[in-house]
Amino acid sequence: MSQNKTPGKDAYTLILEAIDGGVYRPGDRLVESELAERFGVSRTPIREALQRLETQSLLTRDGRSLIVASLDHNQMSELYAVRCELEGLAARLAARHATSEEVQVLQEMVEDDRVLVDDPKALSRANRRFHKMVHMASHNRFLVQQLDLVHRSMALMADTSLAAEGRGEVALGEHQAIVDAIARRDEDAAYQALRDHISVAFVTRLKLDAAQQIE
Repeated sequence: MSQNKTPGKDAYTLILEAIDGGVYRPGDRLVESELAERFGVSRTPIREALQRLETQSLLTRDGRSLIVASLDHNQMSELYAVRCELEGLAARLAARHATSEEVQVLQEMVEDDRVLVDDPKALSRANRRFHKMVHMASHNRFLVQQLDLVHRSMALMADTSLAAEGRGEVALGEHQAIVDAIARRDEDAAYQALRDHISVAFVTRLKLDAAQQIE
């Protein structure tokens, strides 16, 4: 089914958002003609977008076909190790540089997201918005760029760790601890709170993956 192209979004962004939104999942084959019809663009920008996504390791080759890449155990561990440090640094810098308005928005996000604890997909989207706000509050454009790359790779994980029973409510408590530390301008506490948050998410994901492998 085709859809109208969203104004202002190029083919790369449209495909990336489709992967991030679960329209295309790890292992799915991407075909130029089908993507061009879906997004209402010509095949040339689609081809260029696919090449760019392959260069970024978000797509991989399966014979002559391009498929959405997946992460093995080691790759996932490596990704979380990098994410843990970069996210912690973002929280540290946010504690140093965030404006009072940014702190207020972070607090309101935590409060608003409480109604989503029983909706993993919606909470996952809200979780990404929260982390993006922390990144922006760091006021370091180069760190934000690196975190954007990390979060693109997170889209290669088939399911959100927030789908685990009870994880949503715990995660929001962790978000609150991060906001509290940033509001206090406690850089060390903010760094540690966000690192701990990512570490718990990683443990949860490992448990989910282990359970799926024995089903």
